[in-house]
Amino acid sequence: MNASNLAKKYQQAPVNILSQITTIAKTTPNLIDFSIGDPDLITDQAIIEASFVDVRGGQTKYTEASGDIELLEAIANYYKRTYDLAFETNEIRATVGACHGMYLALQAIIDAGDEVIIHEPYFTPYKDQVLAAGGVPVFIPTYEKDDFAINLDILAAAITDKTKALILNSPNNPTGAVFSKEVFQKIAELAEKHNFYILSDEVYDGFSFQEKFTPMATFAPKHTITLGSLSKNFAMTGWRIGYMIAENYIIETVKSINEGITFSAPTPSQRAAIHALNGAEGFIPTVTKTFQERLEYADKRVSEIPYLSMRPAKGTIYAFINISGSGMTSVPFCEYVLKETQVLLIPGLAFGDTGDNYVRLAATQSLDVLEEAFDRLAKLTF
Repeated sequence: MNASNLAKKYQQAPVNILSQITTIAKTTPNLIDFSIGDPDLITDQAIIEASFVDVRGGQTKYTEASGDIELLEAIANYYKRTYDLAFETNEIRATVGACHGMYLALQAIIDAGDEVIIHEPYFTPYKDQVLAAGGVPVFIPTYEKDDFAINLDILAAAITDKTKALILNSPNNPTGAVFSKEVFQKIAELAEKHNFYILSDEVYDGFSFQEKFTPMATFAPKHTITLGSLSKNFAMTGWRIGYMIAENYIIETVKSINEGITFSAPTPSQRAAIHALNGAEGFIPTVTKTFQERLEYADKRVSEIPYLSMRPAKGTIYAFINISGSGMTSVPFCEYVLKETQVLLIPGLAFGDTGDNYVRLAATQSLDVLEEAFDRLAKLTF
């Protein structure tokens, strides 16, 4: 047996820009890595210890397929306390991270040939997940001059009788944009008019720096599938725990789909999520403040380097940096920077064609490391 025996769709491996760059990085000494959105922060010890107590006490068995009822209640209570949104526990499901929730949601709603609108630049898994569900990705650009907000006229023009869903991501990875309530309201009106779903990726809901985030479900509750995660808000990436919120008929459909995949999310991770969410007001601000300080520092340093520019990030943990002043596009720029400075950034092309004049910096290192990285970048000339 050999690779020719694999499914034909996997025999021609697609070009993966992220893999290319990170492969080079593995052999780079003195590397400063800003590539992956995995915070350097450790999960708060109070969450760790509380979950360990639960595990030692016997919480090692399967939960219900949709999740531990305590976790579903904790998610519902978090949304009520934080956003004054009321959800029933039968409208919530625990998932193995938000990407798992996105996969299940798309599998539940997409038929072959259905179109799914994705705003660029976009989180890299979206395209492949739509294709895996048999859908057709339809990309619409967003632009720096508009703070990377969705242009509603462009969105409206992309809607056809085959449109089944819009994948919405705010606060946005990779751009750091946060869409206004007015944009959300107009999107809700379009969804109701044309009867499509909004898959709202709200993994960074705690990272809205200028004004409090408002979930999409506030504006279009019957059309919204909310995807959330503990990974960023609580520095819990390795716990692999997230959730989805949708009308009960979707949650029940997803239950059937998932029985042959993971059945339920890991019980110890669910216990940790319960303790995190029940104490969210004490945990999230500490994490958010750390990243806001780092992004403000990145913005300051970028403004001092002639070949770089950026609009200040309004949210998330990323700086989306314009490299037009270098005269290079994103892939050769990142390769050159890595070779000359040992600083690893992600080419904007990885997030769609509209990102090719940008690079993404994940602020997942301390201020001291950021200072060293920008000192190195400042020595380059183009």
